[in-house]
Amino acid sequence: MLSKPHGNKLIKRILLGERKKEVEEKVDEYIKITLDKELVKDARNIARGIFSPIEGFMNKLEIETVVGEMHLPSGVAWTIPIILDVTKEKADKIEVGEHVLLIDEEDKNIALLFVEDKFLFDKRKIAQNVYGTLDESHPGVIEMLRKKDFFLGGRIELIDDSREPFPEFNLDPRETRVLFREKGWNTVVAFQTRNPIHRAHEYIQRCALEVVDGLFINPLMGRKKSGDFRDGIILESYKKMMTDFYPNDRVVMSILPTRMHYAGPREAIHHAIMRKNFGCTHIVIGRDHAGVGKFYGTFDAQKMFEKFPDIGIEPLKFEHSFYCKKCEAVATVKTCRHSDADRVKPSGTVIREMISKKKFPPLEIMRKEISEILTSFDNPFVE
Repeated sequence: MLSKPHGNKLIKRILLGERKKEVEEKVDEYIKITLDKELVKDARNIARGIFSPIEGFMNKLEIETVVGEMHLPSGVAWTIPIILDVTKEKADKIEVGEHVLLIDEEDKNIALLFVEDKFLFDKRKIAQNVYGTLDESHPGVIEMLRKKDFFLGGRIELIDDSREPFPEFNLDPRETRVLFREKGWNTVVAFQTRNPIHRAHEYIQRCALEVVDGLFINPLMGRKKSGDFRDGIILESYKKMMTDFYPNDRVVMSILPTRMHYAGPREAIHHAIMRKNFGCTHIVIGRDHAGVGKFYGTFDAQKMFEKFPDIGIEPLKFEHSFYCKKCEAVATVKTCRHSDADRVKPSGTVIREMISKKKFPPLEIMRKEISEILTSFDNPFVE
C-alpha cells in the first residue's frame, strides 16, 4: 500500500470557484507582502499538500517545537521550520486576525494569508538547532541570519496554482498517488537529488528497483549554492536515462520545487516527509544526505531515522558507491573487497571541473550520453 499522508491529512488549500472570485475582486483592499521565488514555492507546497500537514506559515509555538523538539505541537514529526519573514515596518502595519495578500516579485497574486501570529524569534537559535552550527560559511546559516526580524504565522489559501518551473514534470501529491495506483505500484522508492545522474547514483537506483515496484525520481528544483548544477540540466540528464535506459513502466519523474537547506540529518527527515506525502513507501538515504562541506558526519542523516521509527516511510540506507577496477563493476564496501587504489570514486568536484572544461568524466563515473548533455550547456552551474 502507498504511504499515508504525513499526519494522516493531505492538505489542499487552493482557492476555487466563488471563493477565488471573491478574493480576486478584493485584492486592492489587502496589505501586500512580496515573496521571493523560494517563498512562493513554499506557499505552493503548503497549498498543494507537499508540506502536509502544514496549512500555512508557522506560528511561534510551531517554530518553537520544530526547532527545539523536531515535531509540531500536535506531536507529528517535523524538522525544518517553514517561515515567512517581514520587516518591522511591514509588521507594524499588520494586525493579527486580518488577511494579507502574498504577491511575487512581479506583483502577481500568489496567496491569501490569514495572520494568526506576528512575532520575533531568535534567528541564531533556529540556525544553531537546525544546522548544528553558527558558522556563516554554512549556506543555510547565513540565509537564516539574513532573514528579516519579524515573522508572520497563519494559514494560507493559494490563488495562483500555476506549475512553473517545468510544468510537465510538476505533479502534486494527489496526482502522483493517482499515477502510482494506475501503474499498480504498492511500493515506491523516492530518489532525492540535486545533481545530474552519474554511475554511482544509477547503481543505487537500480538496486532500489530490485526491491520495490517503482522508482520515483524527484529532483529538487530551487535555490542552491554556487557551483551546483542548474535545474534544467539535472532534468535533461534524467530524461535521457528514462528514455534510453530504464524500463518504461517502472520509473516516473516529477520535480520537487523547493530550495536546499543543507541541513543534513534534519533535512533528510524533511525530504522523507515530503516524499511520504507524494505516496512513496521508501526513500534512498545515502552518505551525507543533504550535507554541505564538513558540517555533518558521513552517516548522521541515516542515524537520524533511528529517532523517528514511526515516521511512515522506510529509508533505504546506502554506502558510498564507486567503480572497482578489479570487480569491473560499480560496488560499495559491502560488496567489494578491494582497496581504495582499485576504486574510481564519483567526486562531484572532479565532475564539475571536467564538465566546466568541456571534458567527459571517465566512463566508469558517468555515461557518455550524460556527459554529452552536460557539456552542451555554455553555463551549467549556479553562480
